[in-house]
Amino acid sequence: MRLSLSVMVTTLTFWLILVPNVYSDSSENIIPSASSNFFVDVVKKAKPAVVHIKVEKMSTNNNLTGISPEDMFNNPFFQQFFGPNFRLPPQRKPQRHKMHGQGSGFIISHDGFILTNNHVVEGADSIKVILSDNRDFIAKVIGTDPKTDVALIKITDPENLPIMPLGDSSKLEAGEWVIAIGNPFGLSQTVTAGVISATGRNSIGISEYENFIQTDAAINPGNSGGPLINSKGEAIGINTALFSRTGGYMGIGFAIPINMAKSIEKQLQKSGKVVRGWLGVGIQNMTKDLAESFGVKRTKGILIGSVQKNSPASSAGLKQGDIIIRINSTEVHDVSDLRNKIAFIAPGTKTMLHIIRKGREKKILVTIGTQPDNFGQNGSVWGENSTLEQFGLSLQELTDELAAKFGYPQNSGVIISDVKINSPAAEAGLKPGQLVEEVNRQRVRNMRDFKESIQSSTKSGKILLRIRSGEYSTYVVLTNTGNDR
Repeated sequence: MRLSLSVMVTTLTFWLILVPNVYSDSSENIIPSASSNFFVDVVKKAKPAVVHIKVEKMSTNNNLTGISPEDMFNNPFFQQFFGPNFRLPPQRKPQRHKMHGQGSGFIISHDGFILTNNHVVEGADSIKVILSDNRDFIAKVIGTDPKTDVALIKITDPENLPIMPLGDSSKLEAGEWVIAIGNPFGLSQTVTAGVISATGRNSIGISEYENFIQTDAAINPGNSGGPLINSKGEAIGINTALFSRTGGYMGIGFAIPINMAKSIEKQLQKSGKVVRGWLGVGIQNMTKDLAESFGVKRTKGILIGSVQKNSPASSAGLKQGDIIIRINSTEVHDVSDLRNKIAFIAPGTKTMLHIIRKGREKKILVTIGTQPDNFGQNGSVWGENSTLEQFGLSLQELTDELAAKFGYPQNSGVIISDVKINSPAAEAGLKPGQLVEEVNRQRVRNMRDFKESIQSSTKSGKILLRIRSGEYSTYVVLTNTGNDR
């Protein structure tokens, strides 16, 4: 059975948590202290600052699609059958439904600020916070950041509040013991323990910006937003999600690093929103084939596939084909690592990028910009003939009509008209409608340019293409394996 991701978020519940591991050993010395009171002492200090969050939301939408019947019948498709003057009979007034959800959080200041998950409080009409001593308070949302699933709320009338000290998640290592406190299934102040399984987990698909702490401590509905605590009693993460085959605990849980949360919390407290840094490049991970094609020995670094006009990158002189290897003095490991680092640099900050250009290392100083509101939205393309049989790729001239249809400038390349199933082109993810802008680092504007540039590739069995899809372009290496396709 394939492992699937479960983030226990529905319209009725906004939960996720950590539940106990059971450890058995003939020896008593199986925890990070000779004393069995190690966890007890840490928990006694941390527990008072962990809160149970209850939310209520009123809903009047009985239509799960979110589309009203009136809008549906006004659609031209339905008007073909019912006519443009068709009107529905008067509809019964929608019934209001009260929905309940719950999660966890932890107090980070004496004046009542609380960190939790965005999915715990998203869309809430009312929020109640219950402390370990059973005091309850009304809270309000200060700000949320759906892209990291972090939220900041505040108790309206704080009084004698305990606080949770915040640690440094950059110093975490696999194997360290951690403790979680939360409210699984509404069971308040539940304590669990485990170890850090890994750090820097990304490309999980939980949120847009990911740098998760992975832990073997159990996660179940109700503890989303609760703290992951180190042996000093400091919060080093916010428990967020789990991997599961069944929706229940399977031994892999994820927490947002507290350093990421602290950066977001400061912005939310100041302005109620998060502003991210922006470079303005299309990027991709280096591979062995790409490294060979660009004449570099290393496969580390991030390849720039495109540079947006009027962006910080273009102003600084970054070019397509540059390979970013470090930001200031810090190495970048993959696309997600670079995106995270740039996003959390304050706009206006001057940053030194170390790149490789044409085999030589170079430094470029760039001033980080402000991420546009529409950042990450790709143009979509589809497709409609000359063939490159061994790679499974069919191409044609970019006519004026096709250029207008797909939004490409005229004479800017050749368009992919067909991709053969199970071919090298298909395995590389190429699709009809994408534009070939370069062949082996040579600019192509029409089929004649393409045929001239392709000669050496058809003999070597390899070809380096720069492919544009919508606003972004990437490099792709096609390799002919010699199989009959």
